[in-house]
Amino acid sequence: MAGRRLVALIPVLVAVSAGLFAAAAVSPFDPLVGYLGARYESTSAADKTLLTDQLGVDAPWYQLYWRWVTDLLGGDLGVSRGFAQPVSELLAQRIPWTVLLVIVAMTAAVVVALGAGVWAGMRRGGLVDRGVAAACVILQGLPPFVVSLAAIAVFAVGLGWLPPAGLTDAGADPGFAQVARHLVLPASALALSQVPWLLLAVRESVSGNRSEDFVVGAATRGIDATTITRRHILPTSLAPFVTILGVRLPEVVVGAVLVEEIFSWPGVAGAFVQSAKDLDMALLAILTVGTTCAVMLGSLLADIAVVVLDPRVRADG
Repeated sequence: MAGRRLVALIPVLVAVSAGLFAAAAVSPFDPLVGYLGARYESTSAADKTLLTDQLGVDAPWYQLYWRWVTDLLGGDLGVSRGFAQPVSELLAQRIPWTVLLVIVAMTAAVVVALGAGVWAGMRRGGLVDRGVAAACVILQGLPPFVVSLAAIAVFAVGLGWLPPAGLTDAGADPGFAQVARHLVLPASALALSQVPWLLLAVRESVSGNRSEDFVVGAATRGIDATTITRRHILPTSLAPFVTILGVRLPEVVVGAVLVEEIFSWPGVAGAFVQSAKDLDMALLAILTVGTTCAVMLGSLLADIAVVVLDPRVRADG
C-alpha cells in the first residue's frame, strides 16, 4: 500500500505544478508589478517590454514550466524575483521557523486533545463532558484568523502580557527567551484551531470503547479504572485520533499561513503569500509542490500509524 501511494505521489506533483503554471498564465496579475514595486507606474512602456524579455515571463506557460522542471532536476531551485535571493537560501532561512511553529502548536493540540478527550469520554454526559463539547462547538466555528486577532486583542493589547507580532523585540537577537515569548500567541492560536476536531475524535472513541467486551472483561477481573483506561481504552482510541490528525493536515497548513501572516512570524507563509501576489513562479512553484508533498506524506504516515496502533486494521487488511 505504502509503495503504491509513494509512486502515485509523482503524477500528483506533476499535475499540481503544471496546473500552477497554466493558471499563472491566465492570471490577471502582472509579474512586473511585484518585481518593480512602487517603480511600476513610473517605468516606461519600453522599459517594461525590455524587462519582460529579460525575465522571460512572456514565454508560453509550458516553456516556463519545462525550464523550471529541468532546473529543479539539476538541483537549481532558481532565484526569487520578489525577494531578490536564491530560493534555496530563502527556504533555509524561513522553513525552520515554520517547522518550529507547527511542531509546538500541534504538540500542544495533541496533549490537550488527549488529556481532555479521555477525561470527557470516560465521563460521558457529565458536567465536564458537556462543558468540553460546548467549548469545542464554539471553537470549531471560529477561523484561525479570528482566534489570532482575539488573542492579540486580549493578551497583547488588553493585558499587555505578550508581544503581538514578530520573532523578537525590535533590535533584539533571536535568543531562546525572545523567540519563546513571541511564539506563545501564534502557537496557541494555531493549536486552538485544531483542538476541537482532535478532542472530539478522542472523546467519541474513548466513550465507545468503554462498552467493548475487552474493557468489560478487564473490569470484572477487578482491574482498576486507571489501568483499564491506560492499557486498554487509550491504545485502541489512538487509531481514530491519528486518522483525524492525518485528515486535518491541509487545514494545519492553511491555518499556519493565516497565523504567520497575522503575527508577522518569519516562516514560509509570508513568502508563500507574497510569491502568489507577485507571480514569483520560482518560489511559488517550489512552495506549492513542497506543501503538497508534505501533506500527502503526512497522510501516508498517519495511515501507517493507524495500522501499527490498531491490530484490528491489520487483521482486516
